[in-house]
Amino acid sequence: MVLASRVGDGWLWYAIGLALLLFGGPSRFVAVGCATASAALSVGVFLKIKRAIGRKRPCSMQRNCWATLLPPDQFSFPSGHSMTAFSVAVPLCLFYPGLEAGLLFCAVSIALSRILLGLHFLTDVLAGTALGGLIGYAFYCLFQ
Repeated sequence: MVLASRVGDGWLWYAIGLALLLFGGPSRFVAVGCATASAALSVGVFLKIKRAIGRKRPCSMQRNCWATLLPPDQFSFPSGHSMTAFSVAVPLCLFYPGLEAGLLFCAVSIALSRILLGLHFLTDVLAGTALGGLIGYAFYCLFQ
């Protein structure tokens, strides 16, 4: 789960984007551009929501929390890792249906890791997943 959470810091998506730019066929520039724009908006949205809501993380509220990773910020809602993962995975799944299982496995693994590591509540991850998926789908519709 630590590895899943760490690749959710962006490294996995950069690698997938590079691979698609090299081998993604004729729609590669549109697909990677769509995923990049979706991720950028997702980051901006989750930062604003986190500051507005100010929900503390489970690891800062529970004495017996066993989280070993340092969170990127102090706020929990929504999960930025989940939101970004799904904002990238959803449009790429729509552009490349053959990669859907792998992309969704990666996004779900990142989202679950945030709960299992004590960095987010389930509701943080569900909200991040839903918002990221909606943003990703909206950008796919715009880029089509």
